[in-house]
Amino acid sequence: MLNKIKSDAALAINELIETSGIRSGEIMVIGCSSSELTGGTIGKASAPEAAEALLDAVYPILKEKGIFLAAQCCEHLNRAIIIERECAKKYQLDEVCVVPQPKAGGSFATAVYKRMSDPVAVEAIKAHAGIDIGSTLIGMHLRCVAVPVRLSLSKIGEANIVCARTRPKYIGGERAKYE
Repeated sequence: MLNKIKSDAALAINELIETSGIRSGEIMVIGCSSSELTGGTIGKASAPEAAEALLDAVYPILKEKGIFLAAQCCEHLNRAIIIERECAKKYQLDEVCVVPQPKAGGSFATAVYKRMSDPVAVEAIKAHAGIDIGSTLIGMHLRCVAVPVRLSLSKIGEANIVCARTRPKYIGGERAKYE
C-alpha cells in the first residue's frame, strides 16, 4: 500500500506541476487525510506511515523545482497551514503559535512540520495550485480564481483527489485584451 501511495503521489504531483504551470517560488497547497489514503474515513483512522509515504514522494519533487509546500492542517487547527519560514517571509504571512500533532493537525501536517528545516504555522495562504487528497477542502487556501485540473489518475492510495490551479481575475470587459 505504501509503495502505491508513493508512486501515485509522484505521478500526481508531477502532472499537476506540468498542467498548472506553477513556477519556482510559488506555493503548492496539499491537504491530505491519511485516513482516506488507507481506505478509512476522514478523521477516524490516522495513518502516520501513509502520510510519511506521501511526503517522501512529493516533497523532493517540489524542493527540486523550487516550489513551496504548504500543508493544510485538519479542522482541529482551523485548517492552519504549515510552511517554511522563508515562504512566510516572502509572502508576508503572519505566524501563529501551534505545532500539529496526528490527532490535532493531522498526520500529514505533522510529518511536514517534522521534515521542514524551519517550519511555521500560518492561518491562511493564497496558493497558486493545490491537491486535495481525501476531501480535506483546500479551496480556502487557493487564490481567488481556481480552475479545476484533471489528472490521469483520480486517487492516491484509496483517497479521491481533486486538483486546481489558479489564475488572475479577468477584468475590463469586452474591450480588454488578455494574455
